[in-house]
Amino acid sequence: MAGKDYYQILGVSRNASEKEIKQAYRRLARKHHPDLNPGDKSAEERFKEINAAYEVISDPKRRKKYDQFGDQWEYAEQFAKSGGRERVRQDFGRGGTTFEYGDLSGFGDILSSLFGDSGIGSRIRREPQRGQHMESTIEVTLEEAYHGSTRVIQLQTEELCTACGGTGKVGNRVCTICAGAGGKVIPRRLEVKIPAGVRDGSRIRIAGEGGPGRTGGNKGDLYLVVKVLRHKLFERKGNDLYTEVSVPLTTAILGGEVGLPTLNGNLSLKIPPETQNGKVFRMAGKGMPVLSNANYGNMFAKVKVVLPTNLTEEENKLFERLRSLRST
Repeated sequence: MAGKDYYQILGVSRNASEKEIKQAYRRLARKHHPDLNPGDKSAEERFKEINAAYEVISDPKRRKKYDQFGDQWEYAEQFAKSGGRERVRQDFGRGGTTFEYGDLSGFGDILSSLFGDSGIGSRIRREPQRGQHMESTIEVTLEEAYHGSTRVIQLQTEELCTACGGTGKVGNRVCTICAGAGGKVIPRRLEVKIPAGVRDGSRIRIAGEGGPGRTGGNKGDLYLVVKVLRHKLFERKGNDLYTEVSVPLTTAILGGEVGLPTLNGNLSLKIPPETQNGKVFRMAGKGMPVLSNANYGNMFAKVKVVLPTNLTEEENKLFERLRSLRST
């Protein structure tokens, strides 16, 4: 690390604020963390450099001495405060003192304080870390949201095929389970229950189908975020449904019954005489089921009076007669 510029390692200027330094560290630590770059030695070395740089310039006192004296005082300060945990040797080729870190346990606490339980730093602490939760969108029809349904979804996983052990072959033949993909991508089919009453944004949890755990930790969960598709007849607002009902002019004037479709079959709607265009009827309990509840919302039907067309001569005479009566 001798001779390296910590500001340059973090990609910030020498007058960077504490917030800018922390943001830069978060970004680089996530990018180069060994758990996210398995087997990449360069990423692991870069990760150590990033932590070493942050440990110094995130501390106001250390940063002040580093700005004043450069890398030699940087290492001296770290060595003094470490209680002698580092091993020191003389680097005659460079003409300066170089420190080789023998104890990296402190980095886990630094990362944990910044990232909480996000998993960053798990490689240092060697504690089992649960896998990340994952999200995916699932589209359902309004009918499915009303009645509830069962869906079969297909997941692409990165687990090794147990039939071929990830080799892609069984003997001299291509593995029929993973189709020679070397066990890298294995489609998995899951049966998912969609409960009645789900709304836009409802989350369906599937335990243990998220990201893989680290160092023996359990897998995360998969959350399916529901998107309810638009319906050609009904508009949903909360647990209530809104629709229009076509009423012939004669029925609107004289009264009668009209058919009204619902998500649970048709019903007859009684139309009182002289019903006006735009009148709204409320049908209690004919809306959407309340999620995790035995209750239902309401349905509201707005009257749309349908005027007759292609009138016969006799019908025209009747309307003329009506007009003359209404004008007197």
